[in-house]
Amino acid sequence: MNRTKQPAFQPNYLVLPGDTLQETIEAKGMSQAELAERLGRPKKTINEIIKGKTAITAETALQLESVIGVPASFWTNLEANYREALARQSEEAALQSNIEWLQHFPVKAMVKLGWLKQIGGEVNRLRGLFRFFGVVGAQEWQYHWSSPQAVYRKSTAFKSNPYAVAAWLRQGEIEASVLDCAPHARTKFIRTLSDIRGMITADPKHFEPAMIKSCAAAGVAVTFIPELPGTHLYGATRWLTKSKALIQLSLRGKTDDHLWFTFFHEAAHIVLHGRRDVFIEAKGEGFDKTDGKEKEKEASRYARNLLIPPDEYRAFIAEAVFTDQAIQSFAQRIGIAPGVVVGRLQHDKTISFSWGNKLKQHYCFKSQE
Repeated sequence: MNRTKQPAFQPNYLVLPGDTLQETIEAKGMSQAELAERLGRPKKTINEIIKGKTAITAETALQLESVIGVPASFWTNLEANYREALARQSEEAALQSNIEWLQHFPVKAMVKLGWLKQIGGEVNRLRGLFRFFGVVGAQEWQYHWSSPQAVYRKSTAFKSNPYAVAAWLRQGEIEASVLDCAPHARTKFIRTLSDIRGMITADPKHFEPAMIKSCAAAGVAVTFIPELPGTHLYGATRWLTKSKALIQLSLRGKTDDHLWFTFFHEAAHIVLHGRRDVFIEAKGEGFDKTDGKEKEKEASRYARNLLIPPDEYRAFIAEAVFTDQAIQSFAQRIGIAPGVVVGRLQHDKTISFSWGNKLKQHYCFKSQE
């Protein structure tokens, strides 16, 4: 029989250790004054313990064990539970005052994707949301993800819903954290990119695990994170540590030309640019056009030239024959998928965006099948 695991019981009332202490000494016919005398403590201290103004320390607990025979562990546990309950009440009040934060995030989509648990109560959902981000509250979230110190703020991707963008980036961090990567080695990673180019014509179920494994061996974590509503993201690149980089892909566009250009564009940032930079490719950037920044132009040029060698591309363009058969023949000769060639021709406005699309391969996440 299957049993659903129930969450640990959290009482909504406080058990004041002083109340228990008062009841215990009364049962023994002892007054607060007598207890203070036996403990060698001021009467005021005992009264403050009874009223909850002063905590029962480990030293006091040991003394109570000697005087009234109740184990020290009982008193220390009682005190710890009480202080935890106080803290939970304070946390509950803080969360309650920030309930409107739930409206900023695509919570339903995050639950559907399994990023958040399906739990009842707005306070519980908000608590789960902050735990997802690894922060304790709204102020800390703002500082880490939205303040001038937050590197993610530098991207024009935040013209999209910044809360959804942050959630997408965070999920990439979470999944990358469990990928075992060797220390980053630039030369090895460049060789790996050449190997991955040879996977372009493979089936996703084969190339996805292979490229993740190969990149991890060169110190780069690769994650495929489904796009959230309001993000409009293709990919992102950043350094998680001094020796571990992250390439995060969304499958936006869902065709092979978008995926492979985005991957090699993001990889170029790792090969060419600094470890402090964060690059987020959103709609209107990356594959569609650069945003005018030199580093984006460099990454796009690197990706284009790695996918299709410039001399080969110029010779193909000079022939001016762009039938499906000609495109397929050219793609086969240079060892890439015809859909990638179509995407390049469309991007360069050599052919119409409505031309050749049937040669593109469409991808989707398992959750979208």
